[in-house]
Amino acid sequence: MKKIRLGRTNLYVNRLGWGGIPIQRVNEQAAVSVVKAVGDMGVELLDTARGYTDSEYKLGLALQTIDQSVILSSKSQLRTEKIEDDVRKSLNQMKVSRIHIYHLHAVNRFEDYDQVMGPGGAYEGLQRMRDRGLIGHIGISSHSLKVLERAIEENHFDVIMACYSFLEPEADQKVFPLARAKEIGIIAMKPFSGGVIEEPGPALRFVLSQPDVLPIPGSETLEKARMNWEVFSQNRGLTSADRQYIDALRREMDHQFCRRCDYCQPCPEKISIQHLMGLRSIVKRFGSNTQELDWFQTLIEKGRNCTECGECSTRCPYQLAIPELIKKNLAWYDDLMSK
Repeated sequence: MKKIRLGRTNLYVNRLGWGGIPIQRVNEQAAVSVVKAVGDMGVELLDTARGYTDSEYKLGLALQTIDQSVILSSKSQLRTEKIEDDVRKSLNQMKVSRIHIYHLHAVNRFEDYDQVMGPGGAYEGLQRMRDRGLIGHIGISSHSLKVLERAIEENHFDVIMACYSFLEPEADQKVFPLARAKEIGIIAMKPFSGGVIEEPGPALRFVLSQPDVLPIPGSETLEKARMNWEVFSQNRGLTSADRQYIDALRREMDHQFCRRCDYCQPCPEKISIQHLMGLRSIVKRFGSNTQELDWFQTLIEKGRNCTECGECSTRCPYQLAIPELIKKNLAWYDDLMSK
């Protein structure tokens, strides 16, 4: 099975990783089963973060059931040298003595970048953790290609984590070539664009067409994990059917979609923003049954309470006009129900 070297690190991994966001949504037993399954399949890089509620803890439980060695990646959004405390918490939660890659998490603005890289910033804290052997390599994750370009040019990081999918392909134009020139490892987060892309075949084959990019699709069910691994194991390029699917979804989405990162939360009105942003997908999955689902009707009712305060939009790393998009989705739903 083909492995790649992750940039200039000495980490060699299979070309399919795993992301730990989804296991927040399932109980401990289900989470352990999924992580053990992906490990048994041959997935080697497992990614999580301090900000993913209990993901690190559940991953730690699962690691006790996995026989083969894995490469661990975690992240923290702390911007000062107090990030050292988060590294220790990560180690404790996962019950390990060392984390292979630790990222500065969601450095989406230049102000954030200046803070983490400045005196007393988080980068200095991670350097000390690396010197003590508690982490192996320092990485950075960002939803901003401009921030990543600067990080690559300044060459402080061994690994970058960028959003990359056929709905967000821009990273391969400048960020990836810059990273390759500096021998910086590339991890592709959100290969399914936060769940907007539902078909694993075209999603993963598109990302895997970049020979040195490591996608980390998340999965909270055994079915999803197996489907992803099956696509990876087929080791084939994009098909004509894939290209048709890609073209159709690109036309439909036109970049105005929610990636389900939840950075927009919390909402003062307790609105579940990501579900309302993905309202059309929910209706597609459940069909007419949505009218019989109490949780769905509660979702709609709360959505109508949006005051359009705009707090969510200020936190969205993609600058989406969230209140406006929610209003459009509710109008679409009302129109659908009236027919």
